[in-house]
Amino acid sequence: MRHGERHGSRRINWLRAAVLGANDGIVSTASLVIGVAAAGADRGAVLVAGLAGLVAGAMSMAAGEYVSVSSQADTECSDLARERKELESDVDAEHRELAAIYVGRGLEPGLAAEVATQLMAKDALGAHARDELGISELLRARPIQAALSSGAAFAVGAALPLVTVIASPAARAVPAVAALSLGFLAVLGAIAARVGHAAVLKGSLRVTFWGAIAMALTAAIGSAFGVIA
Repeated sequence: MRHGERHGSRRINWLRAAVLGANDGIVSTASLVIGVAAAGADRGAVLVAGLAGLVAGAMSMAAGEYVSVSSQADTECSDLARERKELESDVDAEHRELAAIYVGRGLEPGLAAEVATQLMAKDALGAHARDELGISELLRARPIQAALSSGAAFAVGAALPLVTVIASPAARAVPAVAALSLGFLAVLGAIAARVGHAAVLKGSLRVTFWGAIAMALTAAIGSAFGVIA
């Protein structure tokens, strides 16, 4: 029987990758654009730099997520293979181990043993994976999903500052990119917090603060190099 409760943990894999990708896309590309523009580059150079940053960043995020999550998936597979062998070699010891876990969670020894018996009769490996190793189908590592989500989200996030540069007058490009990017970050943080059932204001302020710091630093560096040149 399925229930109607909605839990943020059901979205944690794709949500983490998507939020990280979009956040990084906005922050890194907006910072890059602002830094190059502050150095005195024309609109064409700013757009080329921003587009290069979009492509490189999206590929980097996708590759990084794939490698990272693949390592997690390899560890999970290794643990499951080890657990499968232990079940084949000494099922009684594995039953006692599972029952002890339930006792530690508050069940009486007799009930814990019965629960372990029934769960192992249905899916012994699944019961040990979930309750001993902390691996469930819901939270399993999915490298390709994480890579695609992260790369696509980065590209979407990075496109926002570039569109702003194109749509804004050249003289106002830097403040427009900064203002709209911070606005995008605030909305992104609020949406992510909302979907994950977390504090909306806290999530919004957190990502906006760090985005503002990054943009301010790159603007200072761009201005400094522009003056030197």
